[in-house]
Amino acid sequence: MKVSWDQVFGWRVRRQFVDPRTRLDAVGVAERLCGVQAQVTSAAETAVALRRSVGKPGAVVEALGTGALIKTWAMRGTLHVLPPELGAAALSLMGSARTWEKPAWTKASGATPEDVAALVKAVGEILDGRVLTRDELVGELVAEARFQPLEAHLRSGWGSMLKPLAWQGALCYGESRGTAVTFGNPAHLIPDWQGIPDPDLAAPTVIRAYLGAYGPTTPDIFNNWLTRGFLSKPTVRRWFSELSAELTEIEVEGRTGYFLTEHLDDLAKTKPTSRVHLLGQFDQYVLGPGTADPILLPADHRTKVSRTAGWISPLLLIGGRIAGTWDIDKGDLVVSMFDGAPAPTAEITAELPRLAKATAQPITGMRTA
Repeated sequence: MKVSWDQVFGWRVRRQFVDPRTRLDAVGVAERLCGVQAQVTSAAETAVALRRSVGKPGAVVEALGTGALIKTWAMRGTLHVLPPELGAAALSLMGSARTWEKPAWTKASGATPEDVAALVKAVGEILDGRVLTRDELVGELVAEARFQPLEAHLRSGWGSMLKPLAWQGALCYGESRGTAVTFGNPAHLIPDWQGIPDPDLAAPTVIRAYLGAYGPTTPDIFNNWLTRGFLSKPTVRRWFSELSAELTEIEVEGRTGYFLTEHLDDLAKTKPTSRVHLLGQFDQYVLGPGTADPILLPADHRTKVSRTAGWISPLLLIGGRIAGTWDIDKGDLVVSMFDGAPAPTAEITAELPRLAKATAQPITGMRTA
């Protein structure tokens, strides 16, 4: 089967609830997107709000409060919100890379694999039925002499020492206390938590979810999205091979990739779109395929989207392709088009009320940078 990139982008726009928007709740959106990055909570709220035709901002935090979503370090070691079953599967695959057992990790952190195993056990005991702030959790950990040399890493806001514990199901984020984050055991915070499954059982869940939003893809692109390529390539290829009955390899203008067979008819019927859409910072639309995909994001403009310190700019899409970025300044939406292209002013202006509601910021006008 051969299709065009315009068809693929049109399909992704629909599958990811960019257009048309959905009546599903935050959980339904997070499930369809295979997780929503939540390093910045407001960005996760914007991503969900822009894809919903009903409801109001704050749906992500509300779902986290009931345990309908779990917030934890998942894909690429970054914070995401996910439905619990999908989250557990993603954590399983992250953990299967065993990055904390690599000499480079030990050298950077000062923690041996044995230290990490001891931390998993200690955190499990400390968080038994309790939700603690980072300071409270670390304070109890470093009361044990073994963990005192690790205190600085344990207190780091980047969570580098806590990520392997999350991947093994020892902790996840709880409700914030003011500006302080908290941690609890998912077995206590998430209703009907089933624990971390075996990676071979988890892989089909994650691959299906990923392909259902960002297909077609290759095992290597999937590996880069999930772990920045840390998983064994033969293992990832085996996972795809074991799903072969559900996958079809298709060609998109000379590039081949796997696609869920059940979605082939839908893709074939997709008509290219020329519509304009605005998406927020850290949006899954670009994080899913990756900012290195030159078809979606022209290489000459990658640094305008993927900026320093891992910051991902808000996106302007035309026909499903990234054609510019935007920002909000003093009540104006400031649009930066690629290659000096004219801004589609009328289409953008029509989106301002929805964008203002989704971002909870007043937007009264639009100008170009």
